[in-house]
Amino acid sequence: MKISIIGASGYGGGELLRLLLDHPEAEVAQVTSESNAGKFVHRIHPNLRKRTGLKFVSMAELEPCDVLFLGLPHGHAMEKVAQWQELAPVIIDLSADFRLRRPELYPAWYGHEHARPELLSEWVYGIPELHREEMKTANYISSAGCLAAAAILGLYPLFQADLVDLAKPVVIEGKTGSSGAGGGVSLATHHPERSGAVRSFKPSGHRHTAEICQELSFHGEPQIAFSATSIEAVRGILSTGHVFLNKPVDERELWRVFRKAYAGEPFMRIVKESSGVYRYPEPKILSGTNYCDVGFELDERNGRVVVLAALDNLMKGASGQAVQAFNIRFGFSETTALEFAGLHPI
Repeated sequence: MKISIIGASGYGGGELLRLLLDHPEAEVAQVTSESNAGKFVHRIHPNLRKRTGLKFVSMAELEPCDVLFLGLPHGHAMEKVAQWQELAPVIIDLSADFRLRRPELYPAWYGHEHARPELLSEWVYGIPELHREEMKTANYISSAGCLAAAAILGLYPLFQADLVDLAKPVVIEGKTGSSGAGGGVSLATHHPERSGAVRSFKPSGHRHTAEICQELSFHGEPQIAFSATSIEAVRGILSTGHVFLNKPVDERELWRVFRKAYAGEPFMRIVKESSGVYRYPEPKILSGTNYCDVGFELDERNGRVVVLAALDNLMKGASGQAVQAFNIRFGFSETTALEFAGLHPI
């Protein structure tokens, strides 16, 4: 299939290109970057030396293709979506422009009105584990935010099973590596300022909160109290959710709930060991993989479950998730081009 990527010079775009170059059913035709047009791709993504001779082109040079991946900053895709629809019958967007179903949420969480609110119902939210069946026939797929993806995948089994006390808030802390901020330079990403830091950058009001509420509203809209913290790692997210239950459960019941939710899922792993350094999810060993590791701990005294979810923000939180959706949409094996198991030690 003929594939093009708009906005391929960022970290997410580079990962997407790396994956699609190894996809047996994909031919990457064009990749865009307005600031790097005319330059070889490997000048920006040095890991792709001798893997491709592609050069970046401007968006004005794009030709029709089978599938168009969008890696643009938030707010850009919605402005030009009609133009992209003329180029490709299937579009997979990695930005936030079509994630939320309700247009009134965009001013509240993104600070602007949605440019094409009438199109929101045509887009499928991009977490395969929740929306696989819709993806099989969808022409427009909107990938989830990386922090939202980790939180949702960790908490989904409990919400689906109707075990959560909706009268109490679910408190979630997401710790994320520096690549989640993109490749732009700022004081916050400057090495002397970032090195060794554990910095809360959004204690409340993080925009991914809206996605979490939307996707976990199986039995009513939950109260989500979400905070985000930067850590020194380059890649990876560890989401820690504190969920209060609406009835007593034991460890065996929790195991059944998580196993049922993720039975047969190729990229979901339940990680809960009795001992060892890796007895709970650890994002470090997921670098470059499309896995999401989920674990839990029951606090019987307080009727609470602590849910831990780890993933690579550039993979299962972005580009890997998008390629998984691509595989589902066209009936390819879901793990195609996503089989890398990670490195240890790293």
